[in-house]
Amino acid sequence: MRILVTNDDGIDSHGILALVKSMRRLGDVIVVAPDRQQSAVGHALTVSSPLRATPFYRDGAMFGYAINGTPADCVKLAVSTLLDHRPDLVVSGINHGSNTSVNAIYSGTVSAATEGTLMGIPSMAVSVTTFDETHDMSLAADVAYTVASRLHSLNLPQGTLLNVNVPSVRAEDFKGIRVTRQGHSVWEDSYDRRKDPMGREYFWLTGTFVSVRELPDADDLVVAQGYAAVTPLHYELTNFAVQEQLKNVQW
Repeated sequence: MRILVTNDDGIDSHGILALVKSMRRLGDVIVVAPDRQQSAVGHALTVSSPLRATPFYRDGAMFGYAINGTPADCVKLAVSTLLDHRPDLVVSGINHGSNTSVNAIYSGTVSAATEGTLMGIPSMAVSVTTFDETHDMSLAADVAYTVASRLHSLNLPQGTLLNVNVPSVRAEDFKGIRVTRQGHSVWEDSYDRRKDPMGREYFWLTGTFVSVRELPDADDLVVAQGYAAVTPLHYELTNFAVQEQLKNVQW
């Protein structure tokens, strides 16, 4: 099996190394990932500047290609141009910070997997619910392996990817894997108003994550209970109920 691994935390992140090691249990791995932090860039593509693919080494060995672009750029460039063979799987992660509920919309990690899905390749995103760079990724890597080992045989419908979120718990406290839906929790955004050393005003995004608890099978609630959440997502954005309503409008 040929597996394309990418992320949005950058090719030098702790999480992508753990993911690569787990995916090597399944087959040949090629890494094409951003050369820097690209969190929350969503599905942005680079269209007004050139992309460069720079060989990236770890411990003296070729690890993959660092791209001066977004996670979606990485998948699109890899599949269309860089790789000699079309990958059998696209796996994005392991992301520091959960991508449950509304976070999946903003996530570069999820968007990289979405791009793989758009290209007709079975794809998944993996995140762990901590921003601690020193966090032990062993559990998340094992969950990623478990899900990825089944991904190709699931025959998911065109346009559907799996979004996997793993709790930041000890292995002995892990309760297993559950299939979930995307939750309804949201961010209440605000901006800190600050001044730089020159006295010029600038703004820094902050906010509070508001948990909405009316869905017992929501991804964020299940992860909070100690389970890994596997959520099938798709990019069909049509609201079909409203579509039917609009058909009755005299335009």
